[in-house]
Amino acid sequence: MGIYVEIRIHGSMEELWEKTQNPDLHERWDARFTSITYQPRAAESEPQRFEYATRLGFGLAIEGEGETVGSRDDPTGRRTSSLRFWSDDAKSLIREGAGYWQYTPLEDGIRFVTGYDYQTRFGWLGRTFDRCVFRPLMGWATAWSFDRLRLWIEKGIDPAVSMQRTLTHGLARLAVAFVWLYQGLVPKLIARHA
Repeated sequence: MGIYVEIRIHGSMEELWEKTQNPDLHERWDARFTSITYQPRAAESEPQRFEYATRLGFGLAIEGEGETVGSRDDPTGRRTSSLRFWSDDAKSLIREGAGYWQYTPLEDGIRFVTGYDYQTRFGWLGRTFDRCVFRPLMGWATAWSFDRLRLWIEKGIDPAVSMQRTLTHGLARLAVAFVWLYQGLVPKLIARHA
């Protein structure tokens, strides 16, 4: 069961291509990665290799590598970019995987699609954790990242600002939930003993 995410973006193919293929721009909007660094190529015909890292907090980071397997344009204007990735980092749940990005021109923008799948480490425990927790989080992070990219292209909202707004919104919702629970439960607990 792979991860599939699709979004419609009202913008130009060239801008979308640049923001997804340039590693400095890609790491700004994609919540799955903290850094993406292209490695030098000996020849243009070789696949473009890259290193990636994701900071998890508390000084913990997961590192891995990947390479572009291919890229093609078809006569309809659709572009496809495919890659494979792997991690030798013992902390990484993902052992290896592959995926693609597809850019399909529409009358009012571009349909941007990704599909990817991967193999996990840690035997049945890793597969169970992946199925129940990690894979849904990766799907959510991919979809949220695509929305950050869409807002950046369509409205000029910097991905860092989108992150701040999301955190502010989430904290406000938690505060309202806390007040609602507190006001609903605490008076009942106090009045019970009066």
